[in-house]
Amino acid sequence: QVQLVESGGGLVQPGGSLRLSCAASGSIRSINFMAWYRQAPEKQRELVAGISSGGTTNYAESVKGRFTISRDNAKNTVSLQMNSLKPEDTAVYYCYADMSVLWSSRRAYWGQGTQVTVSS
Repeated sequence: QVQLVESGGGLVQPGGSLRLSCAASGSIRSINFMAWYRQAPEKQRELVAGISSGGTTNYAESVKGRFTISRDNAKNTVSLQMNSLKPEDTAVYYCYADMSVLWSSRRAYWGQGTQVTVSS
């Protein structure tokens, strides 16, 4: 059974920092694209940051210069360092991975989500 598990969410004051981590486990053959998405109440899910298997990154305009995505291919993990947090960053953050597993072809997998709340 393959799954993605996020950690690191919580409550932080404006201007503060948080680091989110996501670990993939199970009978994984390979992982291509990994990303962090977020969804705030009454808003659509949006891509926050993504990273390819080769390390190429892309970010939403709203987080450029503040967030940094990274991955460890040996450990099958992806992280999101979030600095200078703003109230509008408040959302449930979801880990995403495009993976191939032992008995299945490549498809999308999602984590359960972790809450990030930015408030004083």
